[in-house]
Amino acid sequence: MEQANPEEMELGKGAVDLVEESENKDLELQEDSADFNPLLKAALIGDTEEVQHIFEDSEDPDNDKATEFLKVTDVVGRSLLYTTCMSGQSDVIRTMARYGVDLKETTVRGYTLLHCAAAWGQLETLRTLIELEADIYATTFRGEKARDIAYRYNKTECVEFLDWAEAKQNLRNFISQIQATITDPEKVQGRLNKEDKNTSLKACQAKSDWLESIKEPTMEDFLDQKQQLEEIMLPIFTKLATPRGQDSVVNKKIGNPSEIYK
Repeated sequence: MEQANPEEMELGKGAVDLVEESENKDLELQEDSADFNPLLKAALIGDTEEVQHIFEDSEDPDNDKATEFLKVTDVVGRSLLYTTCMSGQSDVIRTMARYGVDLKETTVRGYTLLHCAAAWGQLETLRTLIELEADIYATTFRGEKARDIAYRYNKTECVEFLDWAEAKQNLRNFISQIQATITDPEKVQGRLNKEDKNTSLKACQAKSDWLESIKEPTMEDFLDQKQQLEEIMLPIFTKLATPRGQDSVVNKKIGNPSEIYK
C-alpha cells in the first residue's frame, strides 16, 4: 500500500472533498456524540448563523465548548480553521475572526491558513485572510511562503494575488519603517535637520494617502510607489549611514536603502 505523503496530508491534498463528506455523513456525525464537532459542521457547510449562535447564545448547549472545538486538531496539527480555509468558506473565516481566533496559527511543519488556502486554490479565502492581516511572509519548514505553495500546485490566480498582496504589504512596511526611524532620536542621533525630517514624513504621508485612495492598483503600481519613496529617501538614508562627526557624505553606494533598518 502506498504511504501517504506527510506534507500533502498537512495541506489536505489528495483527501476527499471535506464539504461533500460532511454533508453525506450528516446524520452519522450527529449520532456520534464523542467525535461530533458542531462548530466544524457549521463551518464546512458555510452556516455563519450557526457559528454565531454557538459563540454568542449562552443557552446553546455547545456555547461553553466553543473554544474547545476551535482547539481540536488532527494528527498533523490542523484545527478546524484549516478545513474551513481548504473548503473555501470565507464568510465563516470572517465570522470566526470576530471571536478572537488565531489566523496566524501554524501546524507542526509551519503551514498556515494561507498555505492551505493557496494549495487548494481558494482565491476568495486568500483575499479574506490577507484582509484580516494573516502573515503573508510566513514560511513552512521548507522555507516556502503561501505564494510558493500556490505556484507548486499551479494555482495561477492565487500566485498573482499573493504577489500583488506582498508588494502592497512591502510598501506599507517600508512607510512604517521610515516613520519609526525618523521619529526615533536614538536612530537619528542628530544627523538629520528639520527639513530632512519633514521631507521624510511628508513623503510617507503622501504614499499612505495614495494607498488609501487608489482604486484597483496593480502590483507594478506598488513597486513604482516604493521605488519613488526610496529615491526620495536615498540622500536621507545616506546621512543616517554616515558616522557622526564626518562632514562628507559616505562615498559608498547604498545598494538597498532599506538595509539601514537592519
